[in-house]
Amino acid sequence: MRVRRAVSKDIKAILKLLLQVDMVHHNGRPDLFKGPATKYDAKELEKIIDDDQTPVFVCVDEEDQVLGHAFCIHKQEVGSAVLTDIRTLYIDDICVDEAARRKHVGTALFRHVLDYARENGFYNVTLNVWTCNPGAVRFYESLGFVPQKTGMEMIV
Repeated sequence: MRVRRAVSKDIKAILKLLLQVDMVHHNGRPDLFKGPATKYDAKELEKIIDDDQTPVFVCVDEEDQVLGHAFCIHKQEVGSAVLTDIRTLYIDDICVDEAARRKHVGTALFRHVLDYARENGFYNVTLNVWTCNPGAVRFYESLGFVPQKTGMEMIV
C-alpha cells in the first residue's frame, strides 16, 4: 500500500468513506448527526482536492483502490492579539474503510500527513475527535496525540 494525493478518480471511493464516518458519528450521537449523509458532495470534493490549502491524501492498495483518506487544512492565525502566528496542519477528516481496518492504513496515512507537515514547515498537526468514537480516541493517542483543548456541552 502507498499514500498519495487524492485525484478526481478517487471521489466515488472518498464519498463511500465519508458515509462511513458519518454513520459512526450518527450511531454515537444521533441527536447531532443526521445519517446517512456525507459532509461534501462530488462537486465540493473536486474543489477541495484541487486546492493546495486543503490537501487530501488517500492510502491505496496495489490496484490503486482507496483504503482510507485524510483531509487536511492549512491554518494560521495572523495578527491575533493573544495567539502566535504558527502554521498548523489541521486533519479535518480521517477514515479507513471498514474492510481495511487493523491493516495499518490509518498509521500510514498519519505518517504521510506528519511528513507533509514537517516538509512544509508546519509547527503542529491538530485534529478533533468525538468522544462517541472511543476507537478513534485510542488510535490517536497511540500515535502520540495529546489533548490540546476540551470542548464541553450541556444539553438543555
